Amino acid sequence: MIGIFNDCYPPIMDGVSLTTQNYAYWLNKKTGNVCVVTPKFPTSDDHEEFPIYRYSSIPIPMRKPYRLGFPRIDWPFHERINKLSFELVHAHCPFSSGTLAMKIAKQQHIPCVATFHSKYRSDFERAIPNKTIVDYLIRNIVKFYEQADEVWIPQAAVEETLREYGYKGKVEVVDNGNDFSGAELTPEQKNKARRILNIASPEFVLLFVGQHIWEKNLEFLLRALALLTDIPFRMYFIGTGYASEEMKQLAATLGLKSKVTFVGTLTNRTRLKNYYTAADLFLFPSLYDNAPLVVREAAALETPSVLLRNSTSSEIIIENKNGFLTDNSIQAYAGRIRELYGAPLLIVRTGKQASLTIARSWKDVTDEVYDRYSNLIRRNNR
Repeated sequence: MIGIFNDCYPPIMDGVSLTTQNYAYWLNKKTGNVCVVTPKFPTSDDHEEFPIYRYSSIPIPMRKPYRLGFPRIDWPFHERINKLSFELVHAHCPFSSGTLAMKIAKQQHIPCVATFHSKYRSDFERAIPNKTIVDYLIRNIVKFYEQADEVWIPQAAVEETLREYGYKGKVEVVDNGNDFSGAELTPEQKNKARRILNIASPEFVLLFVGQHIWEKNLEFLLRALALLTDIPFRMYFIGTGYASEEMKQLAATLGLKSKVTFVGTLTNRTRLKNYYTAADLFLFPSLYDNAPLVVREAAALETPSVLLRNSTSSEIIIENKNGFLTDNSIQAYAGRIRELYGAPLLIVRTGKQASLTIARSWKDVTDEVYDRYSNLIRRNNR
């Protein structure tokens, strides 16, 4: 069996959670022998075609909806997991699930793949004011990746973050996919999506999808929107997080209440797809993210992104070809949106190129993943 381990899984919705789900779904289609190992969540209702093994957890303060897992003390879980024979385990985070994956790999003498997805230092620094403790936690993360048989990153620029943390080993770039890749969109499909969402057809629609946390530069984004008093637009924020209520308060303070809609979390992928399809631009000024899945999802539906130049996220963007880049200032970001409002044909052309150059199906990605797994398993058996 192949085990996919991560500290979050739907109904928690973020890029790594969806990556875990799609790895498991498509690999199970291919092999019929995959499971997911993840913390328990109060509203989880697992009905997947593959087994999901969940262990005890508690909420993480100030990181709603994420959970802190305790697999070591969950004896019923241990009884189930110890009966499984794995060929390979893949850890998508270095915490409770990753530590468990590494332990199983050593006990069963099998390969362990570890993917580095996130900028953990930023999370630690927000919650822990002591630099010595943060440095200690980062060293532990580096030690975790040093124990893996292979370390994967979702795009090349992510290597820089891992090196900054002190990791000196080899890395392999393995792309993320998305489940919205497919046929070319038509103007009628965009209009249909707008009708379903009750959006006026000529309205200039802007979109953000992701965690509502300040690390994603969302105050920057709201203040940029507040400068766009001279153009009509409708902005949608999809997601949740510890900053959700403060974001709503800031939007009201900035006079954006009539222009900004906070949709909340969407677990219905069809409805989320309609928002991506309906949008003209996807706004993502984050310096926190490594390889955001949401930029690829937007691209799959021909909605180009506006990112900050030299951010890790922007590595896959070629200016005016498959996306748009701005300097790291509120005025520059607002100015770029204003320019693009006056260039609808450029937006359409860039969106089509984004779908061709950025979006890749999960089936395609997991075919590559399975080949890599198979090579590791064969080498291990020899």
